[in-house]
Amino acid sequence: MAPVRVFVGLGSNLGEREATLRAALGRLRALSGVRVVAVSRFRDTEPVGNVEQPRFLNGAAALDVELPPRELLDSLLAIEREFGRDRARSVGHGPRTLDLDLLLYGDARLDEPGLEVPHPRLHERRFVLEPLHELDAALVVPGRGGVEALLAGLD
Repeated sequence: MAPVRVFVGLGSNLGEREATLRAALGRLRALSGVRVVAVSRFRDTEPVGNVEQPRFLNGAAALDVELPPRELLDSLLAIEREFGRDRARSVGHGPRTLDLDLLLYGDARLDEPGLEVPHPRLHERRFVLEPLHELDAALVVPGRGGVEALLAGLD
């Protein structure tokens, strides 16, 4: 399989947020068929949804992967579990030790049970768009348009 450029959102609002994100990046680097190409700076952000929780540290990573989307997602969820997150038992939009969201998988548009790419709300979230713009200002979100225009539309 030829490498595909993928973007993953990174987030944490429990524990040592930055240490958790850096350790998760280390786990991504250790995955077979995954190469971390670039990482955005981390941003301290307000929580979305359930606001009665600590602030988040968010960022994004650009990866070149030789894994199909479902296999990559399974790997991301396994890393989350290693850091104590159980999506089945956690409150939606609630506090979490680690959040790894598959934002973009090349120019693919997928809508399968448990897997939607591009991420269904990335175009509405500054804490996602800013790191993506930092990584690739010319990036286009399939079906939504350029990241730069999406970011400008939030203002």
